[in-house]
Amino acid sequence: MSSPSTVAGGAAPERLRVLALDDEAPALDELVWLLGREERIGEVISSDSAAEALRILHERPVDAIFMDIQMPGLTGLDLARVLSRFSTKPPVVFVTAHEQHAVDAFELNVVDYVLKPVRDERLAEAVRRVVSRIEGRESAPGAEDDSILVELAGVSRLIPRSDVLYVEAQGDYARLHTAAGSHLVRVPLTTLADQWRDAGFVRIHRSLLVALGHITEWRTEGGRTTVVLGGHELGVSRRHTRALRDLLVKRAQPGRERR
Repeated sequence: MSSPSTVAGGAAPERLRVLALDDEAPALDELVWLLGREERIGEVISSDSAAEALRILHERPVDAIFMDIQMPGLTGLDLARVLSRFSTKPPVVFVTAHEQHAVDAFELNVVDYVLKPVRDERLAEAVRRVVSRIEGRESAPGAEDDSILVELAGVSRLIPRSDVLYVEAQGDYARLHTAAGSHLVRVPLTTLADQWRDAGFVRIHRSLLVALGHITEWRTEGGRTTVVLGGHELGVSRRHTRALRDLLVKRAQPGRERR
């Protein structure tokens, strides 16, 4: 096992200290080199095992972690689960050749999921997302916006939860609808309903989950209730009508504290 090394030292205070983790030496060297070229990164600490990375994290804080998933012993997913119990969790970017861990990555709320071979512009986008996550956390503690991994034309990317207008069930999958389009994700609607409840997403039908903050109209005609958000009119089932109406009235109360 190699000892931790540091490159691109002499960071200015506003630049990031990051940890690069990969058990394969050529891949680790390339990742360290690519990260060292990013202007927002001032220091890159490298490690070739998750166990060693944990020791590094206990010795010195880092601003973010860029790591592989499949490693002997403690995997990247295992390490991310350990980090989720930290009082201050550094943002995580997975850098991997394997797409099949995308759902697990979503559940762990990683910042990005970069596929190998790593392209300069793709890593730059991941660094930008890390910076946004850090700045958002520092300006409003606890207000961190969750994200979900989607795939479009063979490219995996994370979209902010705040961009989602509503979610539609499609069997064991869910389709996220945003102002820019829709994305099919390998996550059941029931899972999203549980995970996003505190973020203002509510069921209006057994197959529909909506973002309360995006609802602009409430319509009732002939005993049928609908809501409008982002130009889409969606039907509300009788079972959910009263609860949804009460939530909307509560949100509209003057002087109510917004969170």
